[in-house]
Amino acid sequence: MKIKEGFVLREIAGKAVVIAVGEASKTFHGMINLNSAGKDIWQGVADGLNEDEIAKRLTEIYEVDLETAKEDTHRLVQKMYEAGVVEG
Repeated sequence: MKIKEGFVLREIAGKAVVIAVGEASKTFHGMINLNSAGKDIWQGVADGLNEDEIAKRLTEIYEVDLETAKEDTHRLVQKMYEAGVVEG
């Protein structure tokens, strides 16, 4: 899985948001707000990690067990697919 071309993570007023740029902005209007864990999941996808690797990374950053991290990661990745910002 990877982030589709034209979607970028930006910090706006201290908040992490995903916006569409270039050609992607013609079909995707608006932005996706991410909390800190969401930002870390997004970065994991951008780094080419799979869901299990991202979940493991979350357990190293946050006080969360692996099962919860896997569930949270899967839920956000599915939403990212539904929003059309990831592929593969």
